Amino acid sequence: MMSEQVMDPGAGVLELLGVVVSAGAWLSGLATTLMSTWLTLSTELLPSESYELGLWETCVVQDVGSLECRPYDSLLGLPPDIKLARILMCGSLGAGLLAFLLAVPGLGLVNGCHRWMHDAGQKRALRAAGGALSLAAGVLGLVPVSYIAHMTVLRFFDESLPDVAPRWEFGDALFCGWTAGVLHLVAGTLLLTSCLQSCSGHAHNPPAATATPRRHGSRTEYV
Repeated sequence: MMSEQVMDPGAGVLELLGVVVSAGAWLSGLATTLMSTWLTLSTELLPSESYELGLWETCVVQDVGSLECRPYDSLLGLPPDIKLARILMCGSLGAGLLAFLLAVPGLGLVNGCHRWMHDAGQKRALRAAGGALSLAAGVLGLVPVSYIAHMTVLRFFDESLPDVAPRWEFGDALFCGWTAGVLHLVAGTLLLTSCLQSCSGHAHNPPAATATPRRHGSRTEYV
């Protein structure tokens, strides 16, 4: 008879928590990419209006609550930091989604239809790949957010500009992007830690005893 593999409860909790955090990180990254509040600007000349800058459009917000957005006309006319942020955020979303899709079938609680999906080594490999991709998604998401924040700080304290000139400030999307990047890193760490813990637990488990046939007359018993 084949011996059943017992899953380590600690590793099971880590891998399940890693998948849940990975899903939350991807949703936060998607919201960051679509939000138009990467940067905000308000001027004293027009106190009733404020401006928002996103990766795909710019918006004007009125005090009465109206919002008017206009998408960018062409990709070639975009600033270099916006184009870089677009590419990296899309790469982060792709890596994060692939990490989630690989980590889910690698869970010990998920039973596949094929025989190889029940192998602990194959599931561990899927979780490890998902964890590595989640770490990559976190790095790809943190780079554009941090770069735009850095450039905004430099332009805000630029002494060559007159004091009356309006300056862009941090928007809500930057904080959402930092949250998504950190959650991706946490999810990747949890998934990789669960793989290491399951490996160590499997190494310390004694091998299962094999059934030895013993013949008694016309009957054969396995002990």
